[in-house]
Amino acid sequence: MSQIAGPSRLAGWATLRTWPARRWAAAVLGAAGTVAVIGLPTVLIPNPVFGRDVPPTWWAWPVLAVTAVLAGLLGATYVRLPAAERTTAAKAGVAGGILSYLAVGCPVCNKLALLALGYTGALRWFAPIQPWLAAAGMLLLGYALHRRLNGEIACAVPADRGR
Repeated sequence: MSQIAGPSRLAGWATLRTWPARRWAAAVLGAAGTVAVIGLPTVLIPNPVFGRDVPPTWWAWPVLAVTAVLAGLLGATYVRLPAAERTTAAKAGVAGGILSYLAVGCPVCNKLALLALGYTGALRWFAPIQPWLAAAGMLLLGYALHRRLNGEIACAVPADRGR
């Protein structure tokens, strides 16, 4: 069985060094936007609009920081480079963002968890799985970013379906 030569697993990450300034600006704006979109309604960023019944966990800010960096970089991969076409890993990125949002939020402020499990159930069943949701969210964002970056140096060639 022959192997087809392709990029190494980490080769896509080297493309970050070649990004133009507008991609880096998009990454910074995307990361800041992610912090705002997740941090405000989960009250990691105190504000008068939203409330939180349970204080944030010690790991909520590190999860939000990693999520913001990955989401910012992933969003920046959608800024078109000259004469380049891309495939998408959007589903994994969206799923990762949603899981991270659920992970850092207040377990009893999450209306879906509260409706499904009640106040005690949300604290007893939903709160303990939040670290797992955080890990899954960050892994999915990392996977999506990895796929997007590798797609910049080599893309899959579709099979000829006419034969």
